[in-house]
Amino acid sequence: MPTVRVYVTLKPSLLDSAGRTVAGALQKLGYQELEQARIGKLIELQLSEVDDARVKEMCDRLLANPVIEDYRYEVLQ
Repeated sequence: MPTVRVYVTLKPSLLDSAGRTVAGALQKLGYQELEQARIGKLIELQLSEVDDARVKEMCDRLLANPVIEDYRYEVLQ
């Protein structure tokens, strides 16, 4: 049964307040080399069969908000 991993992130032009919070906390912990952090989502889907058009439809309709988020996916066998 194939697994599809969908990675969802905010578009680069949008402020990522959660990422900014994480970056600030890491810098306070001494990781001064950190320039920026961005937070995203990983969604794993177990499918009986993989159809790229159907996966894209799932992403566009529910898993990501195409107005503010980008996504990519990979198929694992």
